[in-house]
Amino acid sequence: MLQRPRRNRKSESIRRLVRENRVTADDLIMPLFLVEGKGTEEVIESLPVARRQSLDKILVEIKRCLKLGLHTFIIFPKIPDQHKDKTGTYSYDPNNFYLKAATKIKAKFPQITLISDVALDPYSVDGHDGIVEDGKILNDETVEVLEQMAIAQAEAGFDILGPSDMMDGRVEAIREALDDSGYTDTSIMSYTAKYASGFYGPFRDALDSAPVDDPNIPKDKKSYQMDPANSIEASIEAELDAIEGADFLMVKPAIHYLDIIKQLRKENSLPIVAYHVSGECAMLIAACNNGWLDYNVVMPEALLSIKRAGANAIITYFAKDFLEMQK
Repeated sequence: MLQRPRRNRKSESIRRLVRENRVTADDLIMPLFLVEGKGTEEVIESLPVARRQSLDKILVEIKRCLKLGLHTFIIFPKIPDQHKDKTGTYSYDPNNFYLKAATKIKAKFPQITLISDVALDPYSVDGHDGIVEDGKILNDETVEVLEQMAIAQAEAGFDILGPSDMMDGRVEAIREALDDSGYTDTSIMSYTAKYASGFYGPFRDALDSAPVDDPNIPKDKKSYQMDPANSIEASIEAELDAIEGADFLMVKPAIHYLDIIKQLRKENSLPIVAYHVSGECAMLIAACNNGWLDYNVVMPEALLSIKRAGANAIITYFAKDFLEMQK
């Protein structure tokens, strides 16, 4: 045989020489769950690799991550019930602990990139990403709230804003609101193809942000999140987001939508972010805890598959574990 591909696999040194894809600290985004108060660090039972943390604990966490080379973080707030209402007014309240925390984090670690969550569901008594009226999710009225939320987050110091609700027109409205307020350098990471997936459960446990059990409230988010059966629709959303001023396009979930990552990578020049969501991570952890899989092998393999599909960046709860393995 003249051609023996195994020659390029015969040693670790040669395998490293011809390796096509690598996951590094520069590719990873670490999600953090922020709670009000001080001295709080709570394990999330359904996602044991993550924690709910107060600001003081998050500052310690970020310092540890910086030593591993990790420099990009996305923060999600768990909002106490007393701050919630029908229209999410606390989201842009100057006294919002989430906004204050961002300012303090950027003051202490100006070198990091901090990504926000622009969404109504953490602040809504209904648990939806949009304002609910007569059993329907109101698109345009919700977008008006998102504009105010985005300006408040930019003012607080977030570098990149992440509108995660899938309302129509939100990227353009947020871009114009930011520009009109002087925040032309604040980036937008659009949740371009956010599917109505069953893999968000542990995340909703962490933030208590699931739709409430009420016959007058839609029981799920299928009227605004994408149908898992569709792929052409993802291309439509990506084209619109790019036209409207997005700086990054996201696919969520990641592992179960690798084809969508690859599709958008081929069709767009904007960076593609993949969200390796809580349920995808939780089921891998469960299989490893049962002894069915080797965590040190399959966790890096999962991240590599997302990178290989074409993602420029990966939001994953495994970021710190992965980098600690590389030491």
